[in-house]
Amino acid sequence: MSDVKLEEQLIHAVAGLLSGSGHIACGVLSPIPGAAAMLTARREGARVSIIGSELPAYRCDGGVELFDQAAQGRVDAFFLSGGQIDGRANINLHGIGAYPQMDVRWSGAFGSAYLYFLVPKVILFRLEHSRRVFPQRVDFISAPGVSEPGVHRPGGPHALVTNLCVMMFDRKQGRFRLASVHPGVTVEEVRDQTGFSFDLPDHVPETETPGAEDLALIRGEIARDLANPYPRFARDVFGVAA
Repeated sequence: MSDVKLEEQLIHAVAGLLSGSGHIACGVLSPIPGAAAMLTARREGARVSIIGSELPAYRCDGGVELFDQAAQGRVDAFFLSGGQIDGRANINLHGIGAYPQMDVRWSGAFGSAYLYFLVPKVILFRLEHSRRVFPQRVDFISAPGVSEPGVHRPGGPHALVTNLCVMMFDRKQGRFRLASVHPGVTVEEVRDQTGFSFDLPDHVPETETPGAEDLALIRGEIARDLANPYPRFARDVFGVAA
């Protein structure tokens, strides 16, 4: 459908990756993943916890509750991002330059490494697909994408979704594989904007566009629910007031 916005395309793409997840958790800065979780809940009845939401269907007791549930194996999917993400799915949330005297400092890892090790399906999400964000190697590993053999790690990276494409992560090989490119994007563009190497199938499909039923849900019920935890996103993208 020609009138589909990028945000709607990404919500639909992320929801496809969440299929089969019983409990999906989202952070305070994750409107597109949060909307995808809501769409999955309507499709499959998944439980969704969103930090900061006051709606009974999504409310949780913040990070403390999610960390406790993750340790008990009760969170199936979560989302992480980073100032840098490399081809081994290492995440940098600390800054640019040599640690500890970095040229640029970011907010830090909080519980990212903890959740990366515990949640079975971690989807990495970033709206800027560039070599600056996806270098060959991150400047600092705030949360490692892979672990040495013998390390007990039930969780880890599952996929990467950006404004250009969807990539799947092979934990055994420690590499990304291009799964699809969004409408209007070419494989060459993805390659040019990615600082690390990744695997390519013989044919790279176009990311599936949401159908009329999903679009109606996204623009209706989900947009209204998003206005509680993510009021600016709901207003700017869907014109819905909190």
